[in-house]
Amino acid sequence: MLPRPDHSLPHLADVVPSVLAAMRVPGFDAIVDLPGDRSGACVLLIDGLGTELLDAHAEDAPVLTELRERDRRDIHVGFPSTTAAGLAAIGTGCRSGEHGMVGYTFRLPEAGVINALRWRAHPASRDEGDLRLAFPPEQVQPKPTAFQRAVTAGTTVTVVSGAEFSGSGLTRAVLRGGQYVGVHALGDLAAEVRQAVGGGGLCYGYHGQLDMLGHLHGPGSLAWRMQLRQVDRLVESLVEALPPGGLLAVVADHGMVAVDPEEVVDADACAELTEGVREIGGEARARHVYVEDGAAADVLAAWRETLGDRAWVVSKDEAIAAGWFGERVEDRVVQRIGDVVAAARGRAGVVRRSYEPLESRLIGQHGSLSTAEQLVPLVLAYR
Repeated sequence: MLPRPDHSLPHLADVVPSVLAAMRVPGFDAIVDLPGDRSGACVLLIDGLGTELLDAHAEDAPVLTELRERDRRDIHVGFPSTTAAGLAAIGTGCRSGEHGMVGYTFRLPEAGVINALRWRAHPASRDEGDLRLAFPPEQVQPKPTAFQRAVTAGTTVTVVSGAEFSGSGLTRAVLRGGQYVGVHALGDLAAEVRQAVGGGGLCYGYHGQLDMLGHLHGPGSLAWRMQLRQVDRLVESLVEALPPGGLLAVVADHGMVAVDPEEVVDADACAELTEGVREIGGEARARHVYVEDGAAADVLAAWRETLGDRAWVVSKDEAIAAGWFGERVEDRVVQRIGDVVAAARGRAGVVRRSYEPLESRLIGQHGSLSTAEQLVPLVLAYR
Protein backbone atom coordinates (compact mmCIF):
# COMPACT_ATOMS: atom_id res chain seq x y z
CA MET A 1 0.00 0.00 0.00
CA LEU A 2 1.50 3.31 -1.08
CA PRO A 3 1.02 6.36 1.15
CA ARG A 4 -1.14 9.08 -0.36
CA PRO A 5 -1.56 12.74 0.54
CA ASP A 6 -4.02 13.44 3.34
CA HIS A 7 -6.63 15.56 1.58
CA SER A 8 -8.51 16.05 4.85
CA LEU A 9 -5.82 18.57 5.80
CA PRO A 10 -5.00 21.82 4.03
CA HIS A 11 -1.76 21.94 2.06
CA LEU A 12 1.09 24.37 2.65
CA ALA A 13 0.25 25.85 -0.74
CA ASP A 14 -3.15 26.95 0.61
CA VAL A 15 -1.76 29.26 3.30
CA VAL A 16 -0.76 32.43 1.43
CA PRO A 17 -3.86 32.49 -0.83
CA SER A 18 -6.06 32.09 2.27
CA VAL A 19 -4.25 34.89 4.10
CA LEU A 20 -4.70 37.17 1.09
CA ALA A 21 -8.38 36.20 0.94
CA ALA A 22 -8.67 37.18 4.62
CA MET A 23 -7.22 40.54 3.59
CA ARG A 24 -9.90 40.79 0.88
CA VAL A 25 -7.40 40.86 -1.94
CA PRO A 26 -9.26 40.12 -5.21
CA GLY A 27 -8.53 36.83 -6.93
CA PHE A 28 -7.71 34.69 -3.88
CA ASP A 29 -9.86 31.99 -2.27
CA ALA A 30 -10.12 31.22 1.45
CA ILE A 31 -9.13 27.55 1.36
CA VAL A 32 -8.08 27.73 5.01
CA ASP A 33 -10.64 29.32 7.32
CA LEU A 34 -9.03 32.43 8.83
CA PRO A 35 -10.39 35.49 10.62
CA GLY A 36 -11.35 38.02 7.94
CA ASP A 37 -11.01 41.74 7.43
CA ARG A 38 -7.28 41.68 8.05
CA SER A 39 -5.47 44.95 7.31
CA GLY A 40 -1.98 43.47 7.58
CA ALA A 41 -0.57 39.96 7.86
CA CYS A 42 2.66 38.01 8.10
CA VAL A 43 3.26 34.43 7.06
CA LEU A 44 6.33 33.41 9.05
CA LEU A 45 8.00 30.20 7.87
CA ILE A 46 10.24 28.41 10.37
CA ASP A 47 12.30 25.98 8.32
CA GLY A 48 12.15 22.44 9.73
CA LEU A 49 9.54 22.93 12.47
CA GLY A 50 7.45 19.78 12.19
CA THR A 51 4.31 19.24 14.25
CA GLU A 52 5.67 16.16 16.01
CA LEU A 53 8.86 17.97 16.97
CA LEU A 54 7.00 21.01 18.31
CA ASP A 55 4.63 18.85 20.34
CA ALA A 56 7.50 16.77 21.73
CA HIS A 57 9.33 19.90 22.90
CA ALA A 58 6.43 22.09 23.92
CA GLU A 59 8.22 23.19 27.09
CA ASP A 60 10.83 24.93 24.94
CA ALA A 61 8.17 26.86 23.01
CA PRO A 62 5.56 28.11 25.51
CA VAL A 63 4.25 30.91 23.28
CA LEU A 64 3.78 28.69 20.23
CA THR A 65 2.26 25.99 22.42
CA GLU A 66 -0.23 28.35 24.05
CA LEU A 67 -1.34 29.65 20.65
CA ARG A 68 -1.76 26.06 19.40
CA GLU A 69 -3.86 25.16 22.41
CA ARG A 70 -6.27 27.96 21.53
CA ASP A 71 -6.66 26.84 17.92
CA ARG A 72 -4.84 23.63 17.02
CA ARG A 73 -4.30 23.27 13.31
CA ASP A 74 -1.97 21.17 11.20
CA ILE A 75 -1.28 21.19 7.49
CA HIS A 76 0.69 18.89 5.21
CA VAL A 77 3.51 19.93 2.92
CA GLY A 78 3.31 17.40 0.09
CA PHE A 79 6.09 15.50 -1.62
CA PRO A 80 8.96 15.95 -1.46
CA SER A 81 9.00 17.43 2.04
CA THR A 82 11.98 19.67 1.41
CA THR A 83 12.75 23.38 1.40
CA ALA A 84 12.81 24.00 -2.35
CA ALA A 85 9.35 22.47 -2.76
CA GLY A 86 8.00 24.02 0.45
CA LEU A 87 9.07 27.56 -0.38
CA ALA A 88 7.70 27.10 -3.88
CA ALA A 89 4.34 26.01 -2.41
CA ILE A 90 4.29 29.10 -0.20
CA GLY A 91 5.27 31.45 -2.99
CA THR A 92 3.16 30.09 -5.84
CA GLY A 93 0.17 28.57 -4.05
CA CYS A 94 0.73 25.38 -6.07
CA ARG A 95 1.74 21.77 -5.43
CA SER A 96 5.06 20.43 -6.71
CA GLY A 97 3.49 18.88 -9.81
CA GLU A 98 2.60 22.38 -10.95
CA HIS A 99 5.40 24.62 -9.70
CA GLY A 100 7.99 22.03 -10.74
CA MET A 101 10.47 22.35 -7.88
CA VAL A 102 10.37 18.62 -7.30
CA GLY A 103 13.38 18.23 -5.04
CA TYR A 104 16.45 19.57 -3.34
CA THR A 105 18.12 18.44 -6.55
CA PHE A 106 16.38 17.41 -9.76
CA ARG A 107 17.07 17.09 -13.46
CA LEU A 108 16.42 19.80 -16.02
CA PRO A 109 16.52 18.37 -19.55
CA GLU A 110 19.40 20.50 -20.88
CA ALA A 111 21.18 21.17 -17.60
CA GLY A 112 21.38 17.77 -15.98
CA VAL A 113 20.78 17.59 -12.22
CA ILE A 114 20.75 21.00 -10.53
CA ASN A 115 20.76 22.05 -6.90
CA ALA A 116 17.61 24.14 -6.48
CA LEU A 117 18.86 25.95 -3.36
CA ARG A 118 22.15 27.04 -4.93
CA TRP A 119 21.04 27.13 -8.59
CA ARG A 120 24.20 25.29 -9.56
CA ALA A 121 24.99 21.95 -11.12
CA HIS A 122 24.84 18.95 -8.80
CA PRO A 123 27.05 17.43 -7.59
CA ALA A 124 29.34 20.40 -7.00
CA SER A 125 32.21 18.61 -8.73
CA ARG A 126 30.52 19.47 -12.03
CA ASP A 127 32.02 22.83 -12.91
CA GLU A 128 29.14 24.60 -14.65
CA GLY A 129 29.03 27.35 -11.98
CA ASP A 130 26.05 29.67 -11.49
CA LEU A 131 23.18 28.60 -13.76
CA ARG A 132 20.98 31.69 -13.42
CA LEU A 133 22.04 33.08 -16.80
CA ALA A 134 21.80 29.83 -18.75
CA PHE A 135 18.60 28.68 -16.98
CA PRO A 136 16.73 31.76 -15.75
CA PRO A 137 14.71 30.94 -12.63
CA GLU A 138 11.67 32.71 -14.06
CA GLN A 139 11.65 30.19 -16.91
CA VAL A 140 12.32 27.13 -14.78
CA GLN A 141 9.35 28.16 -12.60
CA PRO A 142 7.19 30.31 -14.92
CA LYS A 143 3.98 30.49 -12.92
CA PRO A 144 3.23 33.93 -11.47
CA THR A 145 3.71 33.88 -7.73
CA ALA A 146 0.97 34.74 -5.27
CA PHE A 147 3.09 37.76 -4.35
CA GLN A 148 3.09 39.00 -7.95
CA ARG A 149 -0.65 38.53 -8.20
CA ALA A 150 -1.20 40.36 -4.91
CA VAL A 151 0.94 43.30 -6.02
CA THR A 152 -0.98 43.46 -9.31
CA ALA A 153 -4.19 43.61 -7.25
CA GLY A 154 -2.85 46.62 -5.36
CA THR A 155 -1.46 45.02 -2.18
CA THR A 156 1.95 45.81 -0.72
CA VAL A 157 4.08 42.67 -0.35
CA THR A 158 7.34 42.44 1.59
CA VAL A 159 9.66 39.42 1.65
CA VAL A 160 11.91 39.39 4.74
CA SER A 161 14.62 36.75 4.56
CA GLY A 162 18.37 36.27 4.71
CA ALA A 163 20.41 38.94 2.97
CA GLU A 164 22.42 36.17 1.32
CA PHE A 165 19.30 34.96 -0.52
CA SER A 166 18.55 38.28 -2.22
CA GLY A 167 18.41 37.63 -5.96
CA SER A 168 19.20 33.93 -5.57
CA GLY A 169 17.87 31.48 -8.10
CA LEU A 170 15.29 30.06 -5.71
CA THR A 171 14.18 33.51 -4.59
CA ARG A 172 13.68 34.60 -8.20
CA ALA A 173 11.91 31.35 -9.05
CA VAL A 174 9.35 31.17 -6.25
CA LEU A 175 9.34 34.37 -4.13
CA ARG A 176 9.48 37.09 -6.76
CA GLY A 177 7.01 39.92 -6.73
CA GLY A 178 7.44 41.54 -3.32
CA GLN A 179 9.98 44.02 -2.03
CA TYR A 180 12.90 41.95 -0.73
CA VAL A 181 14.37 43.00 2.61
CA GLY A 182 17.55 41.15 3.50
CA VAL A 183 18.24 40.50 7.19
CA HIS A 184 21.11 38.99 9.17
CA ALA A 185 19.78 37.75 12.52
CA LEU A 186 16.63 37.28 14.59
CA GLY A 187 16.70 40.90 15.71
CA ASP A 188 16.38 42.56 12.33
CA LEU A 189 14.05 39.80 11.14
CA ALA A 190 11.67 40.69 13.98
CA ALA A 191 12.09 44.43 13.42
CA GLU A 192 11.43 44.27 9.69
CA VAL A 193 8.39 42.00 10.07
CA ARG A 194 6.91 44.26 12.75
CA GLN A 195 7.38 47.29 10.53
CA ALA A 196 5.89 45.57 7.49
CA VAL A 197 2.78 44.31 9.29
CA GLY A 198 2.27 47.66 10.99
CA GLY A 199 2.32 49.35 7.60
CA GLY A 200 -0.38 47.07 6.18
CA GLY A 201 -0.14 44.57 3.35
CA LEU A 202 1.33 41.09 3.30
CA CYS A 203 4.71 40.15 4.74
CA TYR A 204 6.46 36.83 4.24
CA GLY A 205 9.24 36.10 6.75
CA TYR A 206 11.72 33.24 6.78
CA HIS A 207 13.97 31.78 9.49
CA GLY A 208 16.27 28.89 8.58
CA GLN A 209 18.59 28.22 11.51
CA LEU A 210 16.37 25.67 13.28
CA ASP A 211 16.57 23.47 10.20
CA MET A 212 20.35 23.91 9.99
CA LEU A 213 20.87 22.79 13.60
CA GLY A 214 18.51 19.87 13.11
CA HIS A 215 20.62 18.71 10.19
CA LEU A 216 23.90 19.13 12.06
CA HIS A 217 23.02 18.01 15.59
CA GLY A 218 19.77 16.13 15.10
CA PRO A 219 16.14 17.21 15.57
CA GLY A 220 15.38 17.43 19.28
CA SER A 221 19.06 17.76 20.24
CA LEU A 222 20.09 20.28 22.87
CA ALA A 223 21.31 22.70 20.19
CA TRP A 224 18.01 22.32 18.31
CA ARG A 225 15.98 22.91 21.48
CA MET A 226 17.95 26.04 22.37
CA GLN A 227 17.24 27.40 18.89
CA LEU A 228 13.56 26.56 19.27
CA ARG A 229 13.54 28.74 22.38
CA GLN A 230 14.89 31.63 20.30
CA VAL A 231 12.21 31.02 17.68
CA ASP A 232 9.57 31.14 20.41
CA ARG A 233 10.91 34.52 21.55
CA LEU A 234 10.75 35.73 17.96
CA VAL A 235 7.08 34.73 17.74
CA GLU A 236 6.39 36.40 21.09
CA SER A 237 7.92 39.66 19.88
CA LEU A 238 5.77 39.60 16.74
CA VAL A 239 2.56 38.74 18.57
CA GLU A 240 2.95 41.55 21.09
CA ALA A 241 3.41 44.06 18.25
CA LEU A 242 0.40 43.00 16.15
CA PRO A 243 -1.73 46.03 15.34
CA PRO A 244 -5.54 45.92 15.30
CA GLY A 245 -6.50 43.94 12.22
CA GLY A 246 -3.12 42.22 12.14
CA LEU A 247 -2.57 38.50 11.62
CA LEU A 248 0.46 36.28 12.18
CA ALA A 249 0.47 32.79 10.65
CA VAL A 250 3.45 30.63 11.61
CA VAL A 251 4.11 27.61 9.39
CA ALA A 252 6.98 25.36 8.31
CA ASP A 253 8.14 23.77 5.08
CA HIS A 254 8.71 20.28 6.51
CA GLY A 255 9.55 18.33 9.64
CA MET A 256 12.63 16.17 10.16
CA VAL A 257 13.81 12.76 11.35
CA ALA A 258 17.15 11.57 12.69
CA VAL A 259 18.34 8.81 10.38
CA ASP A 260 19.61 5.55 11.82
CA PRO A 261 23.15 4.78 10.56
CA GLU A 262 22.22 1.10 10.50
CA GLU A 263 19.38 1.87 8.08
CA VAL A 264 21.37 4.09 5.71
CA VAL A 265 22.45 2.76 2.31
CA ASP A 266 25.29 4.37 0.34
CA ALA A 267 24.20 4.35 -3.30
CA ASP A 268 27.69 5.27 -4.51
CA ALA A 269 29.13 2.12 -2.94
CA CYS A 270 26.32 -0.21 -4.02
CA ALA A 271 26.61 -1.57 -7.55
CA GLU A 272 22.99 -2.76 -7.49
CA LEU A 273 21.84 0.86 -7.14
CA THR A 274 24.01 2.29 -9.92
CA GLU A 275 23.65 -0.29 -12.68
CA GLY A 276 21.65 1.26 -15.53
CA VAL A 277 21.44 4.60 -13.72
CA ARG A 278 22.37 7.80 -15.53
CA GLU A 279 21.91 10.31 -12.70
CA ILE A 280 20.56 10.45 -9.14
CA GLY A 281 18.79 13.49 -7.70
CA GLY A 282 16.70 14.35 -4.68
CA GLU A 283 18.20 13.80 -1.23
CA ALA A 284 18.69 11.02 1.32
CA ARG A 285 14.99 10.63 2.18
CA ALA A 286 13.55 11.25 -1.30
CA ARG A 287 15.50 10.09 -4.32
CA HIS A 288 14.92 10.70 -8.03
CA VAL A 289 16.64 8.03 -10.13
CA TYR A 290 17.14 8.84 -13.82
CA VAL A 291 17.89 5.73 -15.87
CA GLU A 292 19.60 4.81 -19.10
CA ASP A 293 17.35 4.13 -22.10
CA GLY A 294 15.54 0.84 -21.71
CA ALA A 295 16.74 0.25 -18.15
CA ALA A 296 13.70 1.48 -16.19
CA ALA A 297 12.25 -1.92 -15.29
CA ASP A 298 15.61 -3.37 -14.23
CA VAL A 299 16.53 -0.33 -12.15
CA LEU A 300 13.12 -0.32 -10.46
CA ALA A 301 13.49 -4.00 -9.58
CA ALA A 302 17.05 -3.53 -8.29
CA TRP A 303 16.17 -0.58 -6.07
CA ARG A 304 13.14 -2.41 -4.68
CA GLU A 305 15.12 -5.53 -3.89
CA THR A 306 18.11 -3.67 -2.43
CA LEU A 307 16.18 -1.24 -0.24
CA GLY A 308 13.43 -3.66 0.78
CA ASP A 309 11.28 -2.17 3.52
CA ARG A 310 13.63 0.80 3.95
CA ALA A 311 11.71 2.72 1.27
CA TRP A 312 8.70 2.91 -0.95
CA VAL A 313 10.24 2.44 -4.40
CA VAL A 314 7.95 3.23 -7.30
CA SER A 315 8.03 4.11 -10.97
CA LYS A 316 7.43 7.66 -12.10
CA ASP A 317 3.94 6.72 -13.28
CA GLU A 318 3.11 5.10 -9.94
CA ALA A 319 4.27 8.14 -7.98
CA ILE A 320 2.19 10.46 -10.14
CA ALA A 321 -0.87 8.18 -9.97
CA ALA A 322 -0.58 8.04 -6.16
CA GLY A 323 -0.80 11.83 -6.06
CA TRP A 324 2.62 12.34 -4.51
CA PHE A 325 3.19 15.49 -6.56
CA GLY A 326 -0.40 16.72 -6.32
CA GLU A 327 -3.53 16.07 -8.30
CA ARG A 328 -2.08 17.72 -11.41
CA VAL A 329 1.40 17.22 -12.86
CA GLU A 330 2.24 19.46 -15.79
CA ASP A 331 4.09 18.10 -18.82
CA ARG A 332 7.19 20.25 -18.19
CA VAL A 333 7.36 18.79 -14.67
CA VAL A 334 6.97 15.13 -15.61
CA GLN A 335 10.45 15.03 -17.13
CA ARG A 336 11.97 16.36 -13.90
CA ILE A 337 10.64 13.46 -11.84
CA GLY A 338 12.86 10.41 -11.60
CA ASP A 339 12.09 7.36 -13.71
CA VAL A 340 12.27 5.63 -10.34
CA VAL A 341 11.32 7.43 -7.11
CA ALA A 342 12.42 6.18 -3.67
CA ALA A 343 10.78 7.60 -0.53
CA ALA A 344 12.47 6.46 2.67
CA ARG A 345 10.53 4.75 5.46
CA GLY A 346 11.23 4.70 9.18
CA ARG A 347 14.65 6.21 9.86
CA ALA A 348 16.28 4.99 6.66
CA GLY A 349 17.99 6.97 3.94
CA VAL A 350 19.92 6.63 0.69
CA VAL A 351 23.10 8.71 0.88
CA ARG A 352 25.90 9.31 -1.64
CA ARG A 353 29.14 9.55 0.29
CA SER A 354 31.33 10.04 -2.78
CA TYR A 355 29.21 12.63 -4.61
CA GLU A 356 27.42 14.24 -1.64
CA PRO A 357 29.94 14.05 1.22
CA LEU A 358 28.51 16.96 3.23
CA GLU A 359 24.85 16.00 2.89
CA SER A 360 25.67 12.36 3.66
CA ARG A 361 27.06 13.27 7.08
CA LEU A 362 23.92 15.05 8.27
CA ILE A 363 22.09 13.55 11.24
CA GLY A 364 18.71 15.14 10.54
CA GLN A 365 17.12 14.46 7.16
CA HIS A 366 13.76 15.04 5.47
CA GLY A 367 12.01 14.72 2.14
CA SER A 368 9.80 11.66 2.51
CA LEU A 369 6.20 10.85 3.37
CA SER A 370 6.27 10.10 7.10
CA THR A 371 4.04 12.19 9.35
CA ALA A 372 7.18 13.48 11.08
CA GLU A 373 8.21 15.10 7.79
CA GLN A 374 4.80 15.86 6.29
CA LEU A 375 2.85 17.49 9.11
CA VAL A 376 3.64 21.05 10.17
CA PRO A 377 1.77 23.37 12.51
CA LEU A 378 -0.30 26.35 11.43
CA VAL A 379 -0.10 28.65 14.43
CA LEU A 380 -2.28 31.77 14.37
CA ALA A 381 -2.30 35.02 16.32
CA TYR A 382 -4.44 38.04 15.50
CA ARG A 383 -5.98 41.18 16.95
